[in-house]
Amino acid sequence: MKLVIGSDKSGFNLKESIKAYLAAENIPVDDLGTTDLDHVKPYYVVASEIAPLVQNGTYDRAILICGTGAGVSVVANKHRGVYAVACESLYAAKMARAINDANILCMGGWIVAPEMGIEMTKAFLHTDFLQDLEDWRQAFLTNAKKEVAAVEDKLYD
Repeated sequence: MKLVIGSDKSGFNLKESIKAYLAAENIPVDDLGTTDLDHVKPYYVVASEIAPLVQNGTYDRAILICGTGAGVSVVANKHRGVYAVACESLYAAKMARAINDANILCMGGWIVAPEMGIEMTKAFLHTDFLQDLEDWRQAFLTNAKKEVAAVEDKLYD
């Protein structure tokens, strides 16, 4: 899996904690956001640079972090085929993958503690679409994914 991460100033410390975890686990990740606090990228720049790289398949998944997670989520979701979910809990991060097939995990550096951010990252990386869901829910969500794609087709074509 090709993974990219990025943050603004408000998400910098959480991002660095997650990067340290990924490095310890030998999980490669490219950091395309703020890489030092002397050269800060705003949330809307980070998200607008990374989301197209998920959209075009350069990266399979991304992690975006700003103050609340909402700003990067709003910007990333402007891109067709990008499903960015702002999460504040382990359960939400897991269900974003299992239910929504999210390809970008968004978190808030003001909200999520480093330990929780790492656990959320683990869940996001190790949960597949439809994983551990009942058969009826899998059928429903498979159809729902097609319906969402049809909505996108109307908006972007």
